[in-house]
Amino acid sequence: MKGYKEMLKEAEKKISKDVTKTHRLEIPPPKVVIQGNRTFITNFTDITNSIRRKPKHLAKFLFRELAKPGHVDGNRLILQGKVIRSLVEKKIKDYVKEFVYCKECNRPDTQLKKEDRLVFMKCEACGAKHAVRRI
Repeated sequence: MKGYKEMLKEAEKKISKDVTKTHRLEIPPPKVVIQGNRTFITNFTDITNSIRRKPKHLAKFLFRELAKPGHVDGNRLILQGKVIRSLVEKKIKDYVKEFVYCKECNRPDTQLKKEDRLVFMKCEACGAKHAVRRI
């Protein structure tokens, strides 16, 4: 008959490593390329897909927060002017904190829904519903 510690070691070997992750939402770091007087975020759609938001919404947020005009071109975001990578990372984290994570349970399982003129963030995990600011 096996002892408790032996059975515990066997169970730990069988558990996948993915179960022990503390962060479920993994946002790829932005790949920022500066060419001349323009800044390119080449993996922009990868970022928006990982946070489950529309590219247009995140782009509008970045345009306002960075005070730079720009546009989405295929898989990349083009900003007029030079913007350093650390500032882009900070603004994306600010966006995720405000528009992705639930204010009640702090999980990223949310959706943005527009009702009349207001935009609400609805959590799929706990059911909470909060109004978010317009961009």
